[in-house]
Amino acid sequence: MSLALLKQVLFPWQEAIRFFPDEKPLRDSYDVVVIGAGGHGLATAYYLIRDHGIKDIAVLEQGYIGGGNTGRNTTIIRSNYLTPEGVRFYDESVKLYQDLSDDLDINLFYSTRGHFTLAHSDSALRTMRWRAEVNKHFGIDSEVWNRDQIAKDVPFLDLDCGGEHPILGALYHAPGALARHDAVAWGYGRAAAQRGAEIHQKTRVTGIKTSGGAVTGVETNRGSIATNQVVSCVAGSTPRITKMLDIETPLEIYSLQACVTEPLKPFLDRIIVSGSLHVYISQSSRGELVMGASLDPAPLHSTRSTFDFTEGMADMLLDLFPFVGDVKLVRQWAGMADMTPDFAPIMGLTPVDGFFINGGWGTYGFKATPISGKTLAYTIANGRAHPLIEPYALERFANLSLVGEKGAASVGH
Repeated sequence: MSLALLKQVLFPWQEAIRFFPDEKPLRDSYDVVVIGAGGHGLATAYYLIRDHGIKDIAVLEQGYIGGGNTGRNTTIIRSNYLTPEGVRFYDESVKLYQDLSDDLDINLFYSTRGHFTLAHSDSALRTMRWRAEVNKHFGIDSEVWNRDQIAKDVPFLDLDCGGEHPILGALYHAPGALARHDAVAWGYGRAAAQRGAEIHQKTRVTGIKTSGGAVTGVETNRGSIATNQVVSCVAGSTPRITKMLDIETPLEIYSLQACVTEPLKPFLDRIIVSGSLHVYISQSSRGELVMGASLDPAPLHSTRSTFDFTEGMADMLLDLFPFVGDVKLVRQWAGMADMTPDFAPIMGLTPVDGFFINGGWGTYGFKATPISGKTLAYTIANGRAHPLIEPYALERFANLSLVGEKGAASVGH
């Protein structure tokens, strides 16, 4: 029993300490307005205060804290990307994650597991070798393993995949990890609120006001707010926000589904990913199998889940772990993945002065949470892009300076 719970039992007349401060009335002006109280938005607010001393911040959320993609992902953290830009960016995020529980004073259940990306063909194996060399060049712990090494490390894995898609090798990324997604959002939210940021749930942005090409305020379902700095951190809702400013992006929104099973006795301490089979799987600290597949085949602004997803994913899962055929699924869900043509995010300044964008995360958003917030806070405070996100500028699509991160997708899209 925790000390806080014991205190509540022994002294029930004392008011319990709230995890979040009481919500304050929405004021009519703030220095910075962050749209979206998911991991990225709350991390941005936190680092604005901690690193740059900017405290007059309102975080506006149309639903509830962490109720968007932050609460709908499969919690994988890694930095084994293909491009130098991606490797540097996500490696800094992994480093921040490793100390984040202490930083935010909350148990994130961060667990280093090791991450396998399976290769089922010669071409896939060549890509794994390519990624391994890029990773090693930047000091990232990644290497290609053969079948014997995989068999020894993951004895329950069927390397022949039922004879349909035999595994030829894999990229093994030792720092691959898992963390509680809701705890990340709550931790950043509490830390930001304790330092002065205001978080306003059930507050939907309905318009953004400008004058002379610069932001002057936002309209919400609860009234108008004057501000000259607005940050969009809304994942699959990004096109709705950018449309308010007539900013064009190449984003397309797809549903990305996942599910969990009933708890099982622990047997899988690694993260297993197969881009060829369109499936990834890990086992949670409670014993559930957490599983996902590729994007739905057509653009859709929806978080509905389907039987087609479950059927297709289960078929491929049984090729990898045939003994789980009788295991029951407990829950399935979907998020809205905002995809760019080069599978890399859009971050930083925009043509509208004072409006900053953070989107295009596709399937990568959760693992980028700390570094996304930190670099975006720097960009807002200094009026120029942080060096780590310069390659992710919106303008790259106009000048054809694409990043090309598709080869590092966890699942084939």
